[in-house]
Amino acid sequence: MISTAGYPPLSNRIRLIFVASNSIIDMRKWMLLSIAALGYMTSYCQDDITVKKLQSEINRQVKKEVADTTPWNWVKGGTVALNGTQGSLRNWAAGGDKFSMAINSYVNYYVFYRNGRQNWDNNLDFNFGLLQSTSTGTRKNDDRVDILSKYGYNFDGKWFLSGLFNFRTQLFDGYSYSSDNKSLSSTFLSPAYILTSLGFDYKPSAKFSAFISPLTSRWVIVASRKLAAKGLYGVDSGRHAINEFGAFASINVVRPMSNNVSYKGRLDLFSNYRNRAKNVDVFFTNYFAFKINRYLAATYNLDLIYDDDVRIFGKQGRSPSLQLKSLIGIGFTMKLK
Repeated sequence: MISTAGYPPLSNRIRLIFVASNSIIDMRKWMLLSIAALGYMTSYCQDDITVKKLQSEINRQVKKEVADTTPWNWVKGGTVALNGTQGSLRNWAAGGDKFSMAINSYVNYYVFYRNGRQNWDNNLDFNFGLLQSTSTGTRKNDDRVDILSKYGYNFDGKWFLSGLFNFRTQLFDGYSYSSDNKSLSSTFLSPAYILTSLGFDYKPSAKFSAFISPLTSRWVIVASRKLAAKGLYGVDSGRHAINEFGAFASINVVRPMSNNVSYKGRLDLFSNYRNRAKNVDVFFTNYFAFKINRYLAATYNLDLIYDDDVRIFGKQGRSPSLQLKSLIGIGFTMKLK
């Protein structure tokens, strides 16, 4: 039998055990509450840090995008293309030239300027080609120099008040061939076209523009004395230039048609107020490039010209006609910077 001497009464001991157990339970509750509070504070701090980090990242990206859209000043670039074809025949029963070769070149270079509301577009196109065969010898099949400069001031979103300058001529002699002889038909500055115009330019994007002008002055120049004596290109015989005043419109398109096909086109329309205003002169040039690899491409060039003052020998005598030039080639192509 266990002695209970020296111990408190049983009721008091039961009361002490109950108090102690309650104290232990209360301590466990406080520990659990403390742990929960610490976890909540830690997760809250982490969430707060994460939110602040995300906000800083978003702000940093927005600032970067704004910086990328800062207006540019000068942009330069262009294209060089050199195409060639060659053929030869030997003991060929169907007949044909023993040897033929054609070489065509195309150079385009542009310089664009933009600063706020101001835009200044400059473009140079140069085409030159030679055709050689045993029956006809060497002949020129393409020759054009075209300089276009246009300055505009943006006054209403996509609309610009613009001034335009255009110069177009060729560099080398060109001949008209008949069955028994050839005659000089063109040379440097014969003819040459100088056009100045003031009007409105609609530019919804960098790939399209439409210029319209009711105030346009165009000079037609025939500098060669030999050609001036013939009275060609609407210039009276013995004179070297004539001035025309009228309305002018020019539509320019530069756009990729697919990943490997690009197009560059320009349509110019001119109506002379002083002489048969309804007979509109047309200059329409088209250039397609079909990319094969980085330096190899197939090209197609189509030019159409109608000038009411240019008389062409044909079945109905000497009259204005639609002039057409079509060239297809494959060869070297390189981008310019």
